[in-house]
Amino acid sequence: MDYQLLLLTIAVSFILAVIAAPLFIPLLRRMKFGQQVREDGPQTHLKKAGTPTMGGIVIIVAFTLSYLKFSVVNTDFYVLLVATLGYGLIGFLDDYIKIVFKRSLGLTARQKLFGQLLVGAVMCGLLISAGHSTNISIPGTAMSFDWGGWFYYPFIILMMMAITNAVNFTDGVDGLLSGTSAIALAAYAVVAMQATSIAAGVCAAAMIGAVLGFLVFNAYPAKVFMGDTGSFGIGGAIGAIAIVTKSELLFVIIGGVFVIEMLSVVLQVASFKTRGKRIFRMSPIHHHFELGGWSEWRVVVSFWAVSLVLAAVGLYISKGL
Repeated sequence: MDYQLLLLTIAVSFILAVIAAPLFIPLLRRMKFGQQVREDGPQTHLKKAGTPTMGGIVIIVAFTLSYLKFSVVNTDFYVLLVATLGYGLIGFLDDYIKIVFKRSLGLTARQKLFGQLLVGAVMCGLLISAGHSTNISIPGTAMSFDWGGWFYYPFIILMMMAITNAVNFTDGVDGLLSGTSAIALAAYAVVAMQATSIAAGVCAAAMIGAVLGFLVFNAYPAKVFMGDTGSFGIGGAIGAIAIVTKSELLFVIIGGVFVIEMLSVVLQVASFKTRGKRIFRMSPIHHHFELGGWSEWRVVVSFWAVSLVLAAVGLYISKGL
């Protein structure tokens, strides 16, 4: 795969996002699509109330235009597009209901589950039609095991649900998800090059450019938030890239920050329900550090650094370095 193609895709997607955001942000303000802030969260976040959200539309638009322009069209192409736009649509509906209908929870748990299962089922149908391998490799070893279709496809549906929610949990501090996702996607671009999947490589590159362009306006102090539209779309892209490149388990390392964020929520809820005590000051874990006195910028830079280390470790284990 030509790395120049990936760099060109990143550049075009970045420029599209940088051009689109200043046009879109005033529109969000006029429509009063402002962020609602949790009163029980860090007090420093209260001043963010009313900041335009649903900016993830910028990410999705920049990604889609550059991906359609530079990617080859094959089964991987459709799987990646369905995952990114499908989960992005779920996030958009969630954001829209929260803001327009003033329902703090957006989509109900049942509606969200149905949407995620539907997108996952379409992905599985495409993969089955292409004869996608049901082998799962153990990173860093020559070992693999074949679950067969009856186990593999339910596994990847659950995997996509877990990844999109884990990525969504990471979105809560200015620039945090934009930076960590760009790092993870950069690692997956390398994995895609190793797997000679042009569609996966271009998908990663298109999303890198889109989130970095969005970061220009999302870095502290953020002028716009991506909302679930962006976080679910990003999660869908990352999960689908892991699947089409046959690096499903490698996500646990490359996407380690997302895994930690999700585990902090699961452990917090489990601890409170079983013991009546909290493990963290607040979950997801980035809020724990904020309530401990860390500035937003310190939290963001620290998490970016951890993400960078984990991405490097993931590439080393996959024999990419």
